[in-house]
Amino acid sequence: MKTYIFSSVLFILTFFTAIPMTGQESTDGKNNYVLLTKKVAQLQPIILTAEALKAEEGNAFGDFQVIICGKEIGDITDPEKINHFIEKAEKAGVQLVACGFSLNKFKVDKTKVPRKMTTVDNGILHNFQLQKKGYKSISL
Repeated sequence: MKTYIFSSVLFILTFFTAIPMTGQESTDGKNNYVLLTKKVAQLQPIILTAEALKAEEGNAFGDFQVIICGKEIGDITDPEKINHFIEKAEKAGVQLVACGFSLNKFKVDKTKVPRKMTTVDNGILHNFQLQKKGYKSISL
C-alpha cells in the first residue's frame, strides 16, 4: 500500500513539474492546482501530493482544490469514509469541492454533504473556469 501511495505521489509530482502550462495566466504569482477525482479513496495520495508541493514551493504554493464527482459521490456523505480526509485536507490547505451535478444525478442528499466541503453546480465547469484562471489541472 505504501508503494502505491508513494508511486501515486511521485507520478503526480512528476506530471505537475514536467509539463509546461503554456497559455495560462497566473494572476497572483502563486502556483494554483485543481484536481478532478471520482473516488474518495484517491484523496490520500492527492493530499500527500499537496503537502509535498506546499513544502517544496513555500510561499509560491497557492490554492489547491479537489473536485469530487461521479457515481461514487455518495461516499462524501459517509463520515467513516470522508471525515479523516477532511481533517487532513484542512491541515494541508486543500479545499474539497463536491460536484452538484453529480449529487443531483446520483440522488445524494445534499444536506448530508459535510459543511466543511464546498458544493459547486457543475464540477467539470468549475474545473475549466479555474484552468482559465491559470490553475494547473489533472483528472484522476
